[in-house]
Amino acid sequence: MEWLDSINPLVISIVKLGYGMAMLLIVFVVMLENRSPLKAIPWMLVLLFVPVLGVVFYIFFGQNLRKEKIIRRKGLKNHDLLSEIAHSQSYKLADGILDDAPGTLKNKKLMQLFLNNSSSILTIGNKVDVLNDGKKTFEAIIEAMANARHSIHLQYYIFDEDEIGNKVLDILKKKAQEGVEVRMIVDDVGSWALKKSFFRKMKSMGIEAYSFLTVRFPSLTSKVNYRNHRKIVVVDGEVGFLGGLNVADRYIKGNPEYGCWRDMHLRISGDAVNALQSVFFIDWYFVSQQDLTDHQYFPHKMPVGDKLVQIVTSGPDSDWPGIMMGYYQAISSAQKYVYITTPYFMPGESVLMALKASAMGGVDVRIIIPEKSDAYFTALCTKSYIKEMLTAGVKFYFYQPGFLHSKMMVVDDEVCTIGTTNIDFRSFEQNFEVNAFVYDEQKAIELKGYFMDDLAQSRIIHLEEWRKRSLWQKSKESFARLFSPLL
Repeated sequence: MEWLDSINPLVISIVKLGYGMAMLLIVFVVMLENRSPLKAIPWMLVLLFVPVLGVVFYIFFGQNLRKEKIIRRKGLKNHDLLSEIAHSQSYKLADGILDDAPGTLKNKKLMQLFLNNSSSILTIGNKVDVLNDGKKTFEAIIEAMANARHSIHLQYYIFDEDEIGNKVLDILKKKAQEGVEVRMIVDDVGSWALKKSFFRKMKSMGIEAYSFLTVRFPSLTSKVNYRNHRKIVVVDGEVGFLGGLNVADRYIKGNPEYGCWRDMHLRISGDAVNALQSVFFIDWYFVSQQDLTDHQYFPHKMPVGDKLVQIVTSGPDSDWPGIMMGYYQAISSAQKYVYITTPYFMPGESVLMALKASAMGGVDVRIIIPEKSDAYFTALCTKSYIKEMLTAGVKFYFYQPGFLHSKMMVVDDEVCTIGTTNIDFRSFEQNFEVNAFVYDEQKAIELKGYFMDDLAQSRIIHLEEWRKRSLWQKSKESFARLFSPLL
């Protein structure tokens, strides 16, 4: 056994050398990607503080998929689904035919931004209904699916097989038996609890169901970090739903630990549904390789309302962080107020600066976040931003009744947005997200009313109170903030 004693130091030296080279290689790759120092430094810290696991974390979570474009809209080889929208009653701003429409002139820069960075075409003649809680949302979705005639398309980050989940599945099974085409996408990480038997059951029921970016070796690397966070339902190409709600009982019954689970959704009828349908089909092509281009999925629509809507997406398949840029533009252009509800607040430097600059310029900037969070480390990071925001004049509130999961912003009684996007790095730059931006005074005022209702159930945070927190608490928050681009 003496030869083992002699070889061990050599093996250890080789392992150390190999690990050191791996670390240097990763640092070199991060530098070559020309990432923002704010994003590169946290990875350096991970490698420094967690020597072995740091390399594993980078392999799994740190690769820049946006640059590699592994997932891309160009994968639709034979047909650009967005062209279907252009043939409907939707118009590009470049056509110059909507300059006199209410709300267009004031928001033209924002509309043009979304057209250029996300190919988001402005749609007209829409009807938009705000679904202000889980009960109303699922009642509306279930009613729409029960009346489906030819197609139901669902996409969710989380789909639980609980009471509401099984109720949805029962309707899908019934409609599939009636000959309605039913297609479903669930995110593989968000819906981790779903077993392979779930997809076999869906197939036996006549439902096409796929998991988005399945996390299995050897394909785990670079995929676990880029999740499809979208929540979309489109029925018959006529009515669409999007917002913050997943399919889970907690959105109706609450949670024993956090209390009520507060969220919001939108029901949309009109031409914007074509845009939402195209978002689903782009993701559907990726999971199924089926290029669905039949015009039956994009029915010609007569105007059903007067709302101007852009369906805006962002994700690692896009050249630009479109929704983040839209938030920046809307906040920077605000004249009177910016009201935001979000479960997590890690906005990145551009949106952070826009919020502070608007507040310091006299704009009434108010943000509601939950006092109780479902993510401890993320909550610490969120709290690290509050002092500088309060100092700049931003008003911060902690929602009291339970967990606030709403993702909503309303600006100046002119533009409002609801969707899947949180105010954090992951939503802005890594996840696949979708938001509806509505340019309408009536809807903006309606959403402002819901915001004020939530505000009445929240407590304001005063700067004096925040400064009195313990040094230990402040240290934990500051440490967590170092890793904000990774959360």
